[in-house]
Amino acid sequence: MPDRQALVLLPGLLCDERLWRDVADGLADVADITIADLTQDASVADMAARVLAAAPERFALGALSMGGYVAFEILRQQPQRVTRLALLDTSAAPDSPERAKQRRAGLRLLEQGRFLGVTQQLLPKLVHATHLRDGIGDEVRAMARRVGPEAYRRQQRAILDRPDSRPLLPTIAVPTLVVVGESDVLTPPAEAEAMQQAIPGAKLVRIADCGHLPPMEAPAETARRLRAWLAD
Repeated sequence: MPDRQALVLLPGLLCDERLWRDVADGLADVADITIADLTQDASVADMAARVLAAAPERFALGALSMGGYVAFEILRQQPQRVTRLALLDTSAAPDSPERAKQRRAGLRLLEQGRFLGVTQQLLPKLVHATHLRDGIGDEVRAMARRVGPEAYRRQQRAILDRPDSRPLLPTIAVPTLVVVGESDVLTPPAEAEAMQQAIPGAKLVRIADCGHLPPMEAPAETARRLRAWLAD
């Protein structure tokens, strides 16, 4: 049996440890897992520094969405500590002008005292239609409420100010897995394909009937893919 590995998992915007809970349970026999808290800082540089300060000396790194932006920053700050990389439903590119405009609109609402969290209108962009009424949608909305408005403010500012990570991709020299939900509309499969093609030796996995949150929508499949990545 291979040695157990240290594995650090990074959540996305308005996500807490619930995002990774079921996947972490599924990998508990092969990895010592830490789920990072990305709610305390207003820049990806500070988020990455906080993760690195608490992480083991060497670790595998898995990240979803905003967590992917932090993972890229970790690789800029201390690449020698990362043994392998899994990027789930994220992008190395900056926001489009339209997406940045939407983020700023959300921050303006927050300044007016309106924290919408994950609305019924947003939820179909986060999860596949089959999960809108099976309890997953309710858990996603509850998770956003737990994270709350102040952390949302910090996270959106960090996302808006993040650097373009595309130039970093060809320099990544660890085994890399890129995962994307087939129905992800926020970071669609084309984004995943672009990353996979730019990272030397990276592998791409698409998960059927899944949107932006594979660790919650398809935890068994996500854990199976990550188990193979850890053993590769």
